[in-house]
Amino acid sequence: QVQLVESGGGLVQTGGSLRLSCAASGSSYTIRAMGWYRQAPGKQRELVASITSGGSTDYADSVKGRFTISRDNAKKMVYLQMNSLKPEGTAVYYCNIRIRIFNEYEYWGEGTQVTVSS
Repeated sequence: QVQLVESGGGLVQTGGSLRLSCAASGSSYTIRAMGWYRQAPGKQRELVASITSGGSTDYADSVKGRFTISRDNAKKMVYLQMNSLKPEGTAVYYCNIRIRIFNEYEYWGEGTQVTVSS
């Protein structure tokens, strides 16, 4: 089993910045990818950014140029640097990890609230 611990959420003003961090527990697995998703009230959960163990990244069009995802494979951590935040970014942000132990498994963090005030 893998547990994800998130940190870095909070309240910021429009145009401000936050950095989210997520740490994965355990060591008996291989990380295939880690990512961040978000879900605003009344909306569907959506991908914000993802990164493979090799460093390939993918971003939602709405955050390209403003958000940067990075990872530390040795520490099993993933980060999301969020700049130029907008009120539309207000949501619960969830850390996600895909691992492989012969088969592929997926785990989610509990989520961290990000609120962007205008």
